[in-house]
Amino acid sequence: MKKNMSFFSGKKGYTTGSCATAAAVSALLALAGKHPQQIKIILPDQKTIDIPVASCGIGTDFGWAEVIKDAGDDPDVTHGHIIGACVRLIESGHIVIKGGKGVGVVTKPGLKVAVGEPAINPVPKQMILDNIKKTLVSLGIKQGVEITIYVPEGEKLAEKTLNSKLGIIGGISILGTTGIVEPMSEERFKLSLLPQLEIARAAGYKEIILTPGRAGQKAAEKFLAFPEDAIILSSNFIGFMLEHAIGMGFKKVIIFGSLGKLVKLAGGIFYTHSKIADARQEILACHTALLGFSSELVRKVFLANTTEEIIDLLKTHNGEKVLWQIAAEAKKRAEDYIFNEAQVEVIITNMAGIPVAWSSQAGLLLGEAT
Repeated sequence: MKKNMSFFSGKKGYTTGSCATAAAVSALLALAGKHPQQIKIILPDQKTIDIPVASCGIGTDFGWAEVIKDAGDDPDVTHGHIIGACVRLIESGHIVIKGGKGVGVVTKPGLKVAVGEPAINPVPKQMILDNIKKTLVSLGIKQGVEITIYVPEGEKLAEKTLNSKLGIIGGISILGTTGIVEPMSEERFKLSLLPQLEIARAAGYKEIILTPGRAGQKAAEKFLAFPEDAIILSSNFIGFMLEHAIGMGFKKVIIFGSLGKLVKLAGGIFYTHSKIADARQEILACHTALLGFSSELVRKVFLANTTEEIIDLLKTHNGEKVLWQIAAEAKKRAEDYIFNEAQVEVIITNMAGIPVAWSSQAGLLLGEAT
């Protein structure tokens, strides 16, 4: 066994999968007449962690236990909430894992869990199985067990996640690939966006929309005749999601969003967070100059506080063609970014979500929606 890792006060935390595992093992121990205040579980890499048990007890024919999720410094919506388990002995000799209150149910294909099953991902499910098997042996129990994982506030917490978009209804997912939560990393956030693409592919879509945020998602639903599952949130990781979309076989991608985000594509910037790269005014001022507008307008565009102000400036000076050129350049840069392996169209909106400019064939899509 590798060195034990315990981090009650550290910046790391433990996943919902680790919490569910600890609750399940504690519930089994409670059923056997033990009342642990802390439980040691084995992680997928064979390291161990100690997790505090908030409470446990025994019912008429079952043991139960609850763990308070500690996500460390990670801004996880489940932090501080109960992850619980009930355990019953069964005669079959098998270990059966079910989802109870607050654990979502998968309703769309394309995820790691089959449709109709509780949203308990394969790694945490295996972690529960491995730890329960070990505990059964240590207790000398020959029977099988039925384990029901529950999250009392799960349905409410799920409203703050992507679960509804992913087709997971009724609660949260039991997740985790290592059992340990690192403080929110860019890489982990990017990976959390990919299941949207998997669902769209499983549904058979060949064309998708990428949009940076929920406001863009709502606007895309309003103006474009696309199924909800084909509208994908990319956050600031437009390049990352574009690459993965092409890798999954999508042949047409429409990038739909506000000028503040999509103008960066025209400058070859595909990670659009303002702390990484801004250059909005610079790109717009450059194209305003290239199209022959006055130095005074170029100056005003460069000094503007917001892209919304720039849209108004351009309209006032009959300069809307700057926005159309930005859309065309963003399309070109995006297709270059993926080595022309798919068609990309770009639709630029104002902050109200209303399209103000678009690339060559995107107008046909807008026409289809009206």
